[in-house]
Amino acid sequence: MLNPKIGTPLALAVLVALAGCAKKEPAADAAKAPEAPAPVAQLPADHPVAKPSADVDLTGIAKADGGKTVAEVFAEKDALAGQPVTVRGKAVKVNAGIMGTNWVHVRDGSGADGTNDLTVTTAGTVPNVGDTVLVTGTVALNKDFGMGYSYDVIVEDATVAIEVANEM
Repeated sequence: MLNPKIGTPLALAVLVALAGCAKKEPAADAAKAPEAPAPVAQLPADHPVAKPSADVDLTGIAKADGGKTVAEVFAEKDALAGQPVTVRGKAVKVNAGIMGTNWVHVRDGSGADGTNDLTVTTAGTVPNVGDTVLVTGTVALNKDFGMGYSYDVIVEDATVAIEVANEM
């Protein structure tokens, strides 16, 4: 049994400590400046994610026989959902082995901002940035992988054939 002379101050100290952990609501009339967002780590310039896609020449890319352009996939996304699609373009960004798959961004010069970059997932061939590729996979809509990675349109489980290797 605790000594009453020690137990009471000890209990009081515990209560004060726990009260300090309670959620504090800001005063209604107190003006508080918004907190600055945490700084984002900068990637090295030679990191594959940091490579700007503007360096890839998109001229002269012919539409795949029986396929779609990147812009057509976006324009016809509702009709294409769950369907296979073939697209020819150039790999403008490549990330291998993320979440157990390879991620390739393909452009063919069609479309405007928001409809000119098609994200493709594949377990197969990983092209280099600048390679001309023929992609065949299934169109999926509104995929949210968390952490800000959300796609209105994505081509999943694709086969990627390198037609022309990048000569850079």
